[in-house]
Amino acid sequence: MYNELNTPRDRLKPRRLAADLQWFCSTDWEASQQGVTGAEACRLFFLFLFCIWSVINLEMSFHSAATTENLAETDGFYRSSPVVLDPAEEYTMTRKRRGVALIFNQESFFWRLGLNPRSGTNADRHNLERRLLELNFDVRSYDDYKLVDVLEKIHEAAEDDHSDADCFLLAFLSHGENDHVYAYDGKINIQDITAMFRGNKCRSLIGKPKIFIVQACRGEQHDDPVTPCDAVDNVTNETVVDACAIHTLPAGADFIMCYSVAEGFYSHRETINGSWYIQDLCELLRKYGSSLEFTELLTLVNRKVSMREVGNCKDLSAIGKKQVPCFASMLTKKLYFRPKK
Repeated sequence: MYNELNTPRDRLKPRRLAADLQWFCSTDWEASQQGVTGAEACRLFFLFLFCIWSVINLEMSFHSAATTENLAETDGFYRSSPVVLDPAEEYTMTRKRRGVALIFNQESFFWRLGLNPRSGTNADRHNLERRLLELNFDVRSYDDYKLVDVLEKIHEAAEDDHSDADCFLLAFLSHGENDHVYAYDGKINIQDITAMFRGNKCRSLIGKPKIFIVQACRGEQHDDPVTPCDAVDNVTNETVVDACAIHTLPAGADFIMCYSVAEGFYSHRETINGSWYIQDLCELLRKYGSSLEFTELLTLVNRKVSMREVGNCKDLSAIGKKQVPCFASMLTKKLYFRPKK
């Protein structure tokens, strides 16, 4: 029987080990030893001990592998020495540069798209530029860019070296539809934009905050103007009510997505002062931008915008409508824009 054992590896196969033990423990063992020399019996005895040791060792190996697999599935962050997390840990924001801030401002659109002009968006762009410059960003604004030009500018930013920068910011002021925002002559998937700044595409931004601000609304629904109680310089400051179709999209670690409105609600833009969201975001950036943690500031923006409501409107169904912004944070530390020294 044991002449069939060819290699040590054969002896470690579970079925072979089971057969070995069954043979050694059988009641006919003595009979099977007839004609076996003392040296052969000694060899078989040590083989018996080896089989027992192999079974025990194999069982322990299976148990260890199963335990490791279970830990990997249930707790990917478990280590023999658990990492101590500091809840007050902040992103490093003391590098040479704050970082680049791109603003894509779309007021007009190619007529075939059937989108209304976005009056008031230039006020948003100007407001954002001023606030971001105060926070030491290198601001670059682009008005009414075509799709290919927008993608080129975003690609250039993703290819830049951000090694000496604290973070990156991109704001898109336009109409939106589903998971897209519109350039002058076409729409762009938001996920395609954020994908350009993931770690495998933009290594110099790994571990740094990547901030995306989306002020986007659909122009073909509920665009009847609202006349507010207060006029600006004797010019009617109309509030345009748009149904928003932008979904909150995950992007990856160290991203934060800031949306002018939560899905299912309404987004409002005044034809002179700009959108409610950008107005309130910029006002709070002016007051608290260099002192308050960024996600806490965005929570204040949510509260301030949600307190607004549409007053007088030709479309009676729009009266009393409110707007609720939202943000999806994948930040892993606290984010402060403290003044540069």
